[in-house]
Amino acid sequence: MVHHFSDSVIIVGLFASLLRGGAIVVQLYAAFHAQTYKRVLPSLKKVFFFRFTSWFFIGFSIYLIGDTNKSLTLFLIGLGLFAFSFSAGFGAIYFKELQAKLFSRRYRGKTMANRLVASSIASIISGGVAGYVLSEFQAPLNYAYLFMISSFFMLIGFSAFMSMDEPEKKNVALKEENFKLFMKNAIIILKRDRRLKQQIVVIFLGFSYFLSMPFVILNANKSFTLTGWMLGGFIVVQMIGSILGSTFFWRKIHDYEKMLSLSFVFSILSFVVALFAYDIYSYALVFLLFGISIDGFNIAGMNLVIEIAPEDKRPIYTALQTTLTSFGLFFPILGGVLLKFVSSYTFIYAITIVLLVIGYILSRRFEKRC
Repeated sequence: MVHHFSDSVIIVGLFASLLRGGAIVVQLYAAFHAQTYKRVLPSLKKVFFFRFTSWFFIGFSIYLIGDTNKSLTLFLIGLGLFAFSFSAGFGAIYFKELQAKLFSRRYRGKTMANRLVASSIASIISGGVAGYVLSEFQAPLNYAYLFMISSFFMLIGFSAFMSMDEPEKKNVALKEENFKLFMKNAIIILKRDRRLKQQIVVIFLGFSYFLSMPFVILNANKSFTLTGWMLGGFIVVQMIGSILGSTFFWRKIHDYEKMLSLSFVFSILSFVVALFAYDIYSYALVFLLFGISIDGFNIAGMNLVIEIAPEDKRPIYTALQTTLTSFGLFFPILGGVLLKFVSSYTFIYAITIVLLVIGYILSRRFEKRC
């Protein structure tokens, strides 16, 4: 979509980062307040409304302006993506609190895997819808329709989520006098907790797949002509990978350190295949392996921080890990810069593989928590 409004690979990388990178700036501030909350569901309602509004705004902006002023359209898309991502910074803290409250250690991973299977099935259906819309309507109207239609499906999911009963948290922290003092205490926690620092480094390296993944589809387009159905098909294949990974791997693994290491393995394999991919089938395998790995990263990262965090400090631990590792979401910008000046997909794939291998090695050396 972004490539329709701009030929710059750097812009493509920037917008891929904006989709999630906006969350970085508010994680710790959200934790500053959330550490005193006995219930987080009321605050999560506001986050859901904001995310729905910003997602719909992107589609409406494309519909209203489109190709008449591509620069303005790009700016509004970026604004909507940042707002969508920004609100996720609050949502991530609240969601992990709910996850820790509602599920035991053993059941937590299985539940998250089941959730990802359900979301993947929904995504497969969405892939079919996306393929139809992209094929039947001309750009950029097809992109506008996709954003606006998906925002209302998103609203249905948000409404269902809000129907749950949240237990009250008993052990809450005392709120510091100001955010500055909170930040000082958070830095002290980070300096003292060696395991937390190890996790942050490893999970950050896990995000290095973003260095190349946004550009895989551009490389595929050099080998064969991509159609709307092919783009939708790759989404479906990635979601099938998610289903297979969650069904046969992640829901059966309760050792989250092992899960993280296996996620690195699948991610490395996906880019090894990408190095030699030349047709639709080999690229489908890339997205299949990627779908398996990304769910493993998500489940392991969520559960590892919950396991090591004291109950009253859980929002702070969550915010520290999520904030610092989220800088990895800006890897697409680096990938776009490298691609512009080196003009070699093989080069950025190779760098990605090296970073993932380092992450895998470090994940095998985690300091065990007593």
